[in-house]
Amino acid sequence: MPPMTPAADWISSREALEHWLDGVPDDASIGLDTEFMRRNTFYPQLALLQLGWNERYALIDPLAFDIGNALRPLLGDGQAVTVMHSASEDLETLSPLLPSGPKQLFDTQIAAAFVGMGLGISYRALVAELVGVELDKGETRSDWLQRPLTESQCIYATLDVVHLKSVHEQLTERLTQRDRRAWHAEDCERLKQRSCFREGDPQPQRNFRGAAEWPRAQQARLRRILLWRDRTARALDRPRPWLVEDALAMSLAQQPASTASELEQRSRGQRALRSPQRNELFELLLPAVTDDEIAATAIIPGHPQGEAKKALTAMKPLIDTLAIELDLPPGLLCPRKALEEYVVTTEWPDLLEGWRRDLLHDRLHALLPG
Repeated sequence: MPPMTPAADWISSREALEHWLDGVPDDASIGLDTEFMRRNTFYPQLALLQLGWNERYALIDPLAFDIGNALRPLLGDGQAVTVMHSASEDLETLSPLLPSGPKQLFDTQIAAAFVGMGLGISYRALVAELVGVELDKGETRSDWLQRPLTESQCIYATLDVVHLKSVHEQLTERLTQRDRRAWHAEDCERLKQRSCFREGDPQPQRNFRGAAEWPRAQQARLRRILLWRDRTARALDRPRPWLVEDALAMSLAQQPASTASELEQRSRGQRALRSPQRNELFELLLPAVTDDEIAATAIIPGHPQGEAKKALTAMKPLIDTLAIELDLPPGLLCPRKALEEYVVTTEWPDLLEGWRRDLLHDRLHALLPG
C-alpha cells in the first residue's frame, strides 16, 4: 500500500479474528464498515468487513471462514461504541452476525445532521470537511466477492475506517456543545431497530399510496399478496420484484387471476416465479377476503386532500421556524412522509416518537382538522 494508507491485517480465520479483537478494550470506540453485494439475492452478501481501532486496521474475509458470533461479546453485548457512517444497509448485512445490531451505535451521518452539516452528507464529504482528506471512491462499484482483492480495493476498504476515529471525536464534541447527544443516541437506536428487523414489515401495503382509495377488501388482498411475496423471497433468497413486481401485485389485488393459465400469462417475465411459486400464488388468490383480514390490514395513508392538505400547509411553516430555532434540517426534525401520514390518519407516527414528540405533538395537534 502507498505510505499514506496505513497497513491493515488481512484476517481469514476465526482464530486470527479473535486474536485481533482480544487486543481491543471493552470500552473502545471501533470504526466499522462493510462491503457487500446485492445483485440477485434478497439478503445482501457480506463480502468484506473492516474494523479500525487505535491505528490498527483489519480487513476480515467472510468468504474464507464463518465469522459466527465472534463480534458479539465486544460489539453486540459489550460497552464498545461502534462508529459507522450511514449504517442502515451495513446493519442489515451484519444482522446474521449481530442480530440486534451493535449495542452502542454512533452513526456519523446522523451526527453530522444534528451539528449543522446537512441531511444525508456522504462519508467522502464528511472526511473532506472534518479531516481535510479527499477520498478516492473509484472502487465503489467493484466486485467485492472476487478473490484475491486488488491492492486498490484493499486501500479503498481500509480508508473507509481510517478516518472514523477523527470524525467520531469531532462530531462527539460538537454534539456535546449543542446538547444533542441524547437525541443522536435515540435516532441511532431507532435506526438499529429498523435495519435489524429481519421478519419483514407486517403492513407492507402502507407503502402503496396508489391503493389508498381502494375498497378495504382490495387493500387486504394486496397485503396478503405482499406478505406472501416477502416470505417467499426470503426463503428463496431472491429480490422481491423477481417474484411479483409491484405493478403485478396491485393488478392481482384488484382483479385476481381466475385460472392458473391466466396467472401464468399475466406473470410472464417474473424471473423467480417458477411453477411451485406460481401455484402457491394462485392458491393464495382463490379465497375471498375475510372480515378478520380487513380488520388486520392497516389503512393505506393517501396524499393529503381537502382539510388535511390545508393542515399540512399550516404545519410546514411551523416546522421550518422551529428547525431554524434549533439549527436542525427540517427533514431531520420532521420528515415530510411522517407529517403527511399524520394529517391523513390523525394518528401520531412512530417516526415522530421520542424527542420529536416532546417538541412537536402539541404544536401539530392544534392544527389538525376539526
